[in-house]
Order: sequence, then C-alpha cells, then structure tokens
Amino acid sequence: MANKLHVKTDDNVVVTTGKDRGKKGKILKAFPSEGKVIVAEVNMIKKHQKAKGQNKPAAIIEREAAIDASNVMLVCPKCNEPTRVSKDFTKDGTKVRKCKKCGAQIDKTKKTSGKGE
Repeated sequence: MANKLHVKTDDNVVVTTGKDRGKKGKILKAFPSEGKVIVAEVNMIKKHQKAKGQNKPAAIIEREAAIDASNVMLVCPKCNEPTRVSKDFTKDGTKVRKCKKCGAQIDKTKKTSGKGE
C-alpha cells in the first residue's frame, strides 16, 4: 500500500470520517507500510486480556486501534485549523511541510549540537 504518509508521530490531527469524526488527538504511532496511524483517545476498542499468574488477573482493557491515515487531517499549529500539507525546501536544502492555508512551517528545524566546538 502507501509507503509515505502526510502525517508523522506527535502530529496533532482531526478525524474526518467514521464514528469518531471531529475528534482531535495526537498521533501515538504511525505505520507507513500499512498506511495506518494510532491516534490518542480515538477508535477505542475493548481487548480481553488473559490472566498471567496471580500478579496479572484477567481483565477487559480499552485501548486505541489503528485507523487509516487517509481518514485524518493535520491540524496546523499556527492557525489551529485542519489543513492539507505542501512540501517545500528551506535555504539549506532540507524538506519541510507547510500549511496550505496560512503558509506556516509545520516541521521544526533540527538544531545541531555544538559538540565539535
């Protein structure tokens, strides 16, 4: 399937379709090979956990399940609205993501540590 996603881990997104439409959350984990992401507090499922000795009794736990990456939209940190993403190059040649609505840079520029100085 898709090997590249328009969202990354720790991005804030809003769900556009499905039972959780309109919910906002942070991406906990991304699976580019499957084209899926796990968003915090979205698509909650109940998992029946088997007992593992006396220390861990059997329980029903709720956790997030993966949803398709095409069903989420990135929220711009500057204008705080769901937006599409454009790619652009900075002056030093690194590729960054930009908001289509306000033009703000979404990716943080990585600063190099001054170990050699």
